[in-house]
Amino acid sequence: MFTIDHSATDCYNEMFSPDGQIRAHYQNLYDRLKTIGGSELLDRSAKIQQQMIRQGITFQLYSGNQAGERTIPFDIIPRIIPRSDWKTIEAGLKQRVSALNHFLYDVYHDQHFINDGLISRRRIVNNPYFLPEMVHVDVPQNVYIALSGIDIIRDEKGNYYCLEDNLRTPSGLSYVFKNRYLMTHYFPDLFFSSRVRNIEHGTQDLLTALHDLAPHHKNNPVVVLLTPGRYNSAYFEHVFLAQQMGIDLVEGSDLRVEDQKVFLNSIEGKKQVDVIYRRLDDNFLDPLAFNPSSVLGVAGLMNAYRAGNVAIANAPGTGVADDKAVYTKVPDMIRYFLNEEPILKNVPTYQLGKKEDREFVLSQLEKMVVKRTALSGGYGMLIGPQADKKMIEQFRKQILEHPGRYIAQPTISLSAAPTLAGGNVENRHIDLRPFIIQGKDISVIPGGLTRVALNKGSLVVNSSQGGGSKDTWIV
Repeated sequence: MFTIDHSATDCYNEMFSPDGQIRAHYQNLYDRLKTIGGSELLDRSAKIQQQMIRQGITFQLYSGNQAGERTIPFDIIPRIIPRSDWKTIEAGLKQRVSALNHFLYDVYHDQHFINDGLISRRRIVNNPYFLPEMVHVDVPQNVYIALSGIDIIRDEKGNYYCLEDNLRTPSGLSYVFKNRYLMTHYFPDLFFSSRVRNIEHGTQDLLTALHDLAPHHKNNPVVVLLTPGRYNSAYFEHVFLAQQMGIDLVEGSDLRVEDQKVFLNSIEGKKQVDVIYRRLDDNFLDPLAFNPSSVLGVAGLMNAYRAGNVAIANAPGTGVADDKAVYTKVPDMIRYFLNEEPILKNVPTYQLGKKEDREFVLSQLEKMVVKRTALSGGYGMLIGPQADKKMIEQFRKQILEHPGRYIAQPTISLSAAPTLAGGNVENRHIDLRPFIIQGKDISVIPGGLTRVALNKGSLVVNSSQGGGSKDTWIV
């Protein structure tokens, strides 16, 4: 018999209130799911997975020396956020990205935030993403972060928190649009009866923001997407975004620098490139400035960039602001640069380079989430309540050897949303990655990528760790 589980008692249940009542914004979905039934849901889910394979909606998954291509599992039960909640989230995200952008400008210019004692100089200059080459470089429009993905979670009481800032080359935007396409195609009645906010203009908003960064305010600038190539884990996304924005998808070998300007050889002939939306890390951008063995970047690119003849989004060196240790300072950035109180709070975080924080966390390690400050994607992470003693002791040893490389947070039981599991709809833990676009203005694509931990009880939602995704509806 088809059922919809409402038994999530250890976390915030997105669909059901504690007394078992359907939350108002989920009522239409609940009623229609009961009408469709489990057998039909399974059939449509199977068709969607087949469609994803046919369309090549995949990513590369690496494990040891092995690499494989697979789809990100897509759950057909959408995550719904009411407009009142979204207004708060949206305002908080705009505030946060604005403060982070001010911080980046300050780090590479006057360093008031450091000099006034709000963060140690060592924390910045020893950061693996800090680029001395960017000091006193004026980036176009002072925009360091053209596109960001900020991870949002809810605690047991339903409060929203910022968990992580993804500012270098944030991924997942293509799946926001593909998820929406799949839902409108396979569940049109459900979708159009729910009055969901439109996301169709998202890629054009990103293109407009990239145009805003063009040097010398050039009309009709040439924009390209620089990819590491087809073996990159997010290559599908690179292809999709380039197609949607109508720009060239290029590799480093397609570009060359002459007279401190970047040129592309295309079927239309040689043309100057004004804006590069890059999807490769700083270290590979320019073999003359960074890693000399890189064959992915463009020799001389940084000279052209410093000369003001090309814009790069996101700006090189942006990663210094999405380091997990710098994350703890974002509320201070908001107060310092904007003179405002944070709308969205951080998850309480312990810096293990501090003796008192370290001693406390080591005494509670089995209850903590521990993360490497410079890693992402769910790598280098301990979830204490779900780890065995061997793993806990391994992390204890690593923390004692290199305490400054780690931060710790109390384990928050992520909110749970209805998810198709077998023939029933059961609760699975989720987070949310909204995407924020910054050019002359800051905008947020309505909704974002809801990531879901498909294994029952798991708190790890990362696609690289086996997580799936859902469409996100703002109603």
